[in-house]
Amino acid sequence: MTMNKRSSRWRAAMALFIQERLQAKLDKLVEEDPKRQELLAQHQPSTWIEDAARRAAQIQVVTHALKPVHPDARGSSLYVEPASLPALREVGSHVLEGDFAGDVVGNAAALDVYKFLKIEVDGLSLLAALVTDHEDARQALHDDAKQAGRLRDAFVALTQPRAGQPASHTRAKQLYWLTGGDACVDAGYELLAPLHATPLAHAVHAQLQEDRFGDANKMARQARRDRALHDGVFRDYPGLAVQKLGGTKPQNISQLNSERVGVNYLLASLPPAWRSSEIRLPVHTDSVFGKLFIGRSEVRKTMRELRAFLASDPEPTMETRLRREAMIDVLLDEMACLAGELRHALAPGWTRDTDRFGRLVEEEQLWLDPLRAELPAEADFAGRWLLMEWPAKVGRRFANWLNAQLSSQLPVVGDIEAREWKRELLTDEDGFVQQLRDVRKQLHAPGYIPIRKTHAEQVAEKEGEA
Repeated sequence: MTMNKRSSRWRAAMALFIQERLQAKLDKLVEEDPKRQELLAQHQPSTWIEDAARRAAQIQVVTHALKPVHPDARGSSLYVEPASLPALREVGSHVLEGDFAGDVVGNAAALDVYKFLKIEVDGLSLLAALVTDHEDARQALHDDAKQAGRLRDAFVALTQPRAGQPASHTRAKQLYWLTGGDACVDAGYELLAPLHATPLAHAVHAQLQEDRFGDANKMARQARRDRALHDGVFRDYPGLAVQKLGGTKPQNISQLNSERVGVNYLLASLPPAWRSSEIRLPVHTDSVFGKLFIGRSEVRKTMRELRAFLASDPEPTMETRLRREAMIDVLLDEMACLAGELRHALAPGWTRDTDRFGRLVEEEQLWLDPLRAELPAEADFAGRWLLMEWPAKVGRRFANWLNAQLSSQLPVVGDIEAREWKRELLTDEDGFVQQLRDVRKQLHAPGYIPIRKTHAEQVAEKEGEA
């Protein structure tokens, strides 16, 4: 049989592959070792190819392997083209379509046969050329046409299903999957034998290797550490686990597993670790001045100190006044913090959720959800906000709440104290008032904030007119 130029290139590629394998083995031996002559004879191209064709029956090309499930399982592995699988929304082998790496299982000593069949000429693998019965590749196997055909059939057979029906094994995993409507009826179950989708695992491994150790992600990770601007995307996989298959002999599992040195990545698949939010929301309540406000640790601590201090009947001195005002300032700061937290945690307009927040009194809606005024169809809300009658109402609610907190131990607190608490809120330049100014600026409203007269001032004004 006369070889053409392309057949010669195939034969040269085969010879190079066999020579490289021979040289790797010779390098481990001394010159006088008698095994050298034996190896030289075994690696004559015609001899090695003949032996490889014989050993091809010991391996099988698969896409779904049983060995990764249990290394001692002896059941069937399957070859299923990903493009033939039904398209699902979930990630599966079907997403690989035609771009996938076939795997090989069987006798690990014969895996070199598959490596041999992966050699390429002009971008075409030897196996693919033989499967399509490419004449040039077939001729390169042997000078005799019949011998070449026999060798070709032996190599191509490893891509074909094994004889007989698919079989499971006692060491293979099995599970009953409910397909019927009644879990108590045995006939309503299908017995499934899961297999390992090795090309999918290989594709996931390749992607994660690039995402974790590629140059692009290294630069993105460094920028993240340095808190510097970066145009790229940083990828991270929290909770990633590594499953080692095959132990010290990953080649006993499959060819692709051997290429990954047994590494198989497992993405985190854990139930969420629920943590209660540090920000409590005013759900199904008419006021934040209740369990929500007193539930703040700093508020509880300050109220204990204030009650104890006032119950001690301190002298009416400047020191007493300053100490009491300092504790009231803490409560006012907590009010400002509460308003800021809700504003950042909830989208503007959250008070329109009547099912959850509909009971909240109007003045507190205006106070806690001011940016609702910017939303479409909220002109009425914006008008009520800008009218600024609500701050005084919020002040009264705060004063009444504080009096109620103190009245259990200090029954003498009343209107005079309430007016003082309200006044301190409405003149709190570092908290309540400053927040109002910030919001008015954001809403492009006039900077002037009218301070409503206290009850005593209104009475005095009426008496003067009389």
